[in-house]
Amino acid sequence: MPAKSKAQQMAAGAALAAKRGERKASELKGASKSMHKSMNEKQLEEFASTKQKGKPQHSAKS
Repeated sequence: MPAKSKAQQMAAGAALAAKRGERKASELKGASKSMHKSMNEKQLEEFASTKQKGKPQHSAKS
């Protein structure tokens, strides 16, 4: 499932870095922190690899 916004894609990238040990999990905040806890590495890769072109900065709240 691809990310719906640039913010979601960047949060997934930060969570993925923490999952891989490239960044401390204690440094994560907000969405990236919850993504780190609730998603596995494969799911985070799918979100983080989404192209940002044409995506809104933030997705609409539903």
